[in-house]
Amino acid sequence: MATNFWRKLKKPIFSLAPMANVTDVAFRRIIAKYGKPDIFWTEFVSCDGLQSPGRNNLMIDLKYDSSEHPIVAQIFGSKPDNYYKTALLCQELGFDGIDINMGCPDRNVEKQGAGACHIKNPKLAQEIIMATRRGSGSLPVSVKTRIGYNKNELSTWLPYLLETEPAAITVHCRTRKEMSLVPARWEHIAEAVALRDKYTNAERTFILGNGDVKDLRDGYAKVKESGADGVMIGRGIFGNPWCFRHVDDVRAEKPFDDAITLEEKLRVMVEHTRLFEELLGEHKSFQIMKKHYKAYVTGFDKAKELRTRLMDEAKDAATVEQIVREYFPGI
Repeated sequence: MATNFWRKLKKPIFSLAPMANVTDVAFRRIIAKYGKPDIFWTEFVSCDGLQSPGRNNLMIDLKYDSSEHPIVAQIFGSKPDNYYKTALLCQELGFDGIDINMGCPDRNVEKQGAGACHIKNPKLAQEIIMATRRGSGSLPVSVKTRIGYNKNELSTWLPYLLETEPAAITVHCRTRKEMSLVPARWEHIAEAVALRDKYTNAERTFILGNGDVKDLRDGYAKVKESGADGVMIGRGIFGNPWCFRHVDDVRAEKPFDDAITLEEKLRVMVEHTRLFEELLGEHKSFQIMKKHYKAYVTGFDKAKELRTRLMDEAKDAATVEQIVREYFPGI
């Protein structure tokens, strides 16, 4: 029987944010090897799709490796019954937890009545959480959301979530309307912590903050200031699968050197490409890798030239390795 892994984590908790077409199984495996966070999330997957004839096309997004535990399946949708059935599936697949996306601002997701739409329908949000819990067995259920839809609504929105006693709530400290176009306002994470303490307690629901976290040091400072139980890092992972390798040092407030040599960065970029081709080549467009090249290949002499060639010419792992070795033969 699965146990609530959240209760076993050291604090503050450092987790990797789920990002569509970024944190796929190939990138997560690279991160697990070079700098594992306390928790992994899958990319979000549609409950409705998983309960349709097209299920097999989506199962690749629920693929993971044993090196990624604890790993949480993130799901989205609008129908409580499909959440229940998907939670049963997550049990079968051996996940450590289930997370419900109630914050995605993507218009196509919202057209399905999912993502940030739930902020406007808190009663349905509660039904969804409870349906997921019924299907999850002993797997802990968590929620990822935002501070509000068009304005800060934490004082009215968060209590609905807290009533269902999820294992954790990750709060992205912007509204849906703001997308990621304004600086994240971490004072609202402190507000979320205060609301949690008012309506429940820290042993029932953890609060994680999300938004504009550059690295471990920045995350640690934000957690200390806000009182959150942990932090989720998203864009800080681009081009930096080593991001989490010093989690124990930062928790212990020990100094550490997080510098990575150029040769190491490019070698791992090629390794990442090979792994993407091996695990996802038949399922996903190679174009996905190119957003990673923009992040890996920056800040050094000839970076622009190499990056341009990768964007224009890269079509498979062999080509990427050949191009990189023309600039750096030792890779």
